[in-house]
Amino acid sequence: MPHIDTETASQPECWQRAAALADSRPAGLPRPGERVAVTGCGTSLFMAQAYAALREGAGLGETDAFPASEFPLGRRYDRVVALTRSGTTTEVLALLARLSGAAPTLAVTADPHTPVATAADHLVVLDFADERSVVQTRFATTALTFLRATLGLHTARVEADARRALAEVIDPGLLECGQFTFLGQGWSVGLAHEAALKMREAARAWTESYPAMEYRHGPISIAAPDTVTWSLGPAPEGLADDVAATGARWIGGGTLDPLAELVRVQRLAAALATSRGLDPDEPRNLTRSVVLADD
Repeated sequence: MPHIDTETASQPECWQRAAALADSRPAGLPRPGERVAVTGCGTSLFMAQAYAALREGAGLGETDAFPASEFPLGRRYDRVVALTRSGTTTEVLALLARLSGAAPTLAVTADPHTPVATAADHLVVLDFADERSVVQTRFATTALTFLRATLGLHTARVEADARRALAEVIDPGLLECGQFTFLGQGWSVGLAHEAALKMREAARAWTESYPAMEYRHGPISIAAPDTVTWSLGPAPEGLADDVAATGARWIGGGTLDPLAELVRVQRLAAALATSRGLDPDEPRNLTRSVVLADD
């Protein structure tokens, strides 16, 4: 069994542990009213986007998300949160070094025995969610669950929804589709981007992702009978009918928590990879961490 299957299946338990850790209020967490920036690369960036939308939407303070390589150093923030599974990503470490003394920093990582442990002012360790697969699943969702729980926005229902997603039988018809588009609104836009990335990484699938309302403004032109449009969370009124008119397959969210909906996509990505004879744990051209050589 690929590692990604085992790691995906462990997410409800990981989320429960992350929520308990959040209840202990580790040092360095953003405080209500602070202006906060959240950063990461790849999957971690998409989790940063989701958390930023959740925090600002909860009225706890202006919250922005940026790729570590594109962080606007000219802006003032009261605190910066960095997400990095490996703790070795070059762009994240370089940013934390540049922020030293300018703003308090908090890093959320799976491995405390890496350079990020000394690069950040405060550290949250989710080592129980570390992974053997190159493709991230449980660390990303556990990091987001931890941050979501610090906002008081995580409940046991999310874990129950994840268990429902894990128990579902994957529709074999989805393995025959040629293109997948993922949509979100608010905090689930970041989840939609992550869903698309999982399908590309694990299965080399043709995928795209958009804020749901933006889908009508051009991207819907690729919808056809062999494509899938998948909403992570409730969709805007009328969008399902618009997609149905194209002949494309529509998968509407809203029954499951959007994070549990992402679990459904993770499972599909692994299954699609296997059906194509690919190793979902070791995608081509990818490594666990992007570490750039010094010039």
